[in-house]
Amino acid sequence: MAAPVSACPACDAAHIAEDTAGKGYRGNGQEARRIMLSLPTAHCAACIVGVEHGLGDLPGVRSARVNLTLKRATVEADPDVEPQELADYLTSIGYEAYELDSGALTTTATDKSSRDILMRVGVAGFGMMNVMLLSVAVWSGATDATRDLFHWVSAAISLPIIAFSAQPFFKNAWAALRVARLNMDVPISLAILLAAGMSLYETAMSGRHAYFDAALSLTFFLLAGRYLDHRTRAVARSAAEELAALEVPRAHRVLADGGEEVVSVAEIAVGDLVRVVPGARVPVDGMVEEGESEIDRSLLTGESLPVFAGPGEMLSAGEVNLTGPLTMRVAAAGKDTSLHRMADLVALAETSRNKYTSLADKAAQVYAPVVHLLALFAFLAWLWISGGDVRLSLNIAVAVLIITCPCALGLAVPAVTTAASGKLFRQGMLLKSATATERLAQVDHVVFDKTGTLTEGNPQLDNLGDHSADDLAVALAMAQGSSHPLARAIATTALAEGIRAARITDVKEIPGHGIEALWQGQEVRLGRAEWLGAKALDRTATYLKIGKRPAVAFTFTDNLRDGAAEAVAALKAQGMGVTLISGDAPAAVRDVAFRLGIEDYRAGMLPEDKVRAVEAFAEDGRKVLMVGDGLNDTAALAAAHVSISPATALEATRVVSDIVLLGRSLAPIGGAVRLSRSATKRIKENFGIAAAYNAIAIPIALVGLATPLAAALAMSFSSITVSLNALRLRGPK
Repeated sequence: MAAPVSACPACDAAHIAEDTAGKGYRGNGQEARRIMLSLPTAHCAACIVGVEHGLGDLPGVRSARVNLTLKRATVEADPDVEPQELADYLTSIGYEAYELDSGALTTTATDKSSRDILMRVGVAGFGMMNVMLLSVAVWSGATDATRDLFHWVSAAISLPIIAFSAQPFFKNAWAALRVARLNMDVPISLAILLAAGMSLYETAMSGRHAYFDAALSLTFFLLAGRYLDHRTRAVARSAAEELAALEVPRAHRVLADGGEEVVSVAEIAVGDLVRVVPGARVPVDGMVEEGESEIDRSLLTGESLPVFAGPGEMLSAGEVNLTGPLTMRVAAAGKDTSLHRMADLVALAETSRNKYTSLADKAAQVYAPVVHLLALFAFLAWLWISGGDVRLSLNIAVAVLIITCPCALGLAVPAVTTAASGKLFRQGMLLKSATATERLAQVDHVVFDKTGTLTEGNPQLDNLGDHSADDLAVALAMAQGSSHPLARAIATTALAEGIRAARITDVKEIPGHGIEALWQGQEVRLGRAEWLGAKALDRTATYLKIGKRPAVAFTFTDNLRDGAAEAVAALKAQGMGVTLISGDAPAAVRDVAFRLGIEDYRAGMLPEDKVRAVEAFAEDGRKVLMVGDGLNDTAALAAAHVSISPATALEATRVVSDIVLLGRSLAPIGGAVRLSRSATKRIKENFGIAAAYNAIAIPIALVGLATPLAAALAMSFSSITVSLNALRLRGPK
């Protein structure tokens, strides 16, 4: 069982950490082995406690630490501790776990960028407030030496702060200028530097006006916008990287004398024999030479039920062997496996989607050169009008640069995106991409995966009442000894109904077929139709045969996920097309499509088929929203115009998605599309506000009626206006 959640799991975590510190297993004198495990369902402090405490109790484990942000556990253990054993143990106590190949993961340092920008925002804000306080004295009528003193104090505060806080703009501007191009940071840097430089010149010349507060205000507001934008763009890591890390790092190679050795998958060659034990993931692509078993392909193909595997069957890396040991002849290993090819598909699709240009970027392509030309025009025009007065001409040029500075434009998108992401979060959705709202607003077709997305992914027995008491008692007794999903469903339902298991003997599980035993002197079997000589139904079922009696079928349905019907209905009401694509069998897919009213459904879809389907919709001019949860969906999620995955999805799937559903229900999806359209409308309104502001303010600056300080105040007003307009999204639904 999973560790119980207390009233204060975070406190429990701290207490356990204190209790175990200094008391844990210190090792056997050999060098420790580092093991990394993926924990896709870990979500709170109680999970940290359960995983770390559970692993700490295992023999050979020296330490275990969970990183909740990356959803990984790092374990230090004795060299003979097998990673798969740790993963299986965590799964058995309620924490889904997979072994990760630490060599396939790049060393990712904690993301310091957002904290760095936030620190610079704080420093700029502190300096801005202090310089504004000093400016009050000047505005109140201080003159001569007193005024100069306040200006010099302002310079002493402002110049170091500008040099520190505005570094992100200076670095980006210099990087652009070095390759002879312009970006939004070039006019920003020019405005800051010229405002500070002119202020220093005026101070040195005992001038009446200095604009250090304007330079700091500019820096502060622009950094605030940059921080908001950076937060919306933060993504933990590449999904392709996560997929590659899920590949099995080691395999049991069969030697010529029949023995085995554990070697790195990199050492496996085509034609080698490898052994795959029950419960382990298949490390390579290849053909079964010996043994029979059942294979769980749900992570790769979406098939909800295990499939039979015997001699001559082809298996793919990443599939899970459930019941019997298998010996395989290797057909492809390492980078040539189907799992690695899927990772390549995801990487390619991610790169393609990242070429999407946001509204702000499109505006910036036009805006930056226009700002420079206006400032240059103002300087040259006033230099001619004033008869060569460089001081006056520079003041007006600086005012033009500040008043046209793209602060409102820079805030137009992040302010709306932040407000939208806050509202989506309250509705149970986590926005992970800066352009997700813009892309979601353009969607006109939605593609759903089935297993684990529209359905719960857990079969439920639906014909319990059709069976006799003896049949139920025998089926329960046999099902209790199996880990097969259908057997577990029989056992769960029968026990809930108070049924008592029959007394059976000589129980044997036949890999790939089912279970057989003796009951009251008769042979009884529970398993596949062909093994029992029964006619298979066109739906999910398992069969029970007692003695010479005809076999009876236990049938199952997969419950719809909460909110699935509401989500489909809401999307169709907004005029969108809806398609269901799944790797599952046609009967199961047809049943779910019928229950949800989806006319367009496709079964037996491999990962590459799903990608082709999404790309075909795109070629028809449709903007596709993909909703999926499995490894077999990651490439299609990356190829879609925008993507959503449930919180219960695997880590790689959540990483590649633009939006993650935090709750169990799919219902918020319909509302998210409506909200995104509203957000895009607000973004366009903000561009309109910025354009109107410039249409009024630029002529005033050009004719010399605005000082740099007045320009900074006007710029700040426009920034506050677009921020307030963005906050309208946070109102009631």
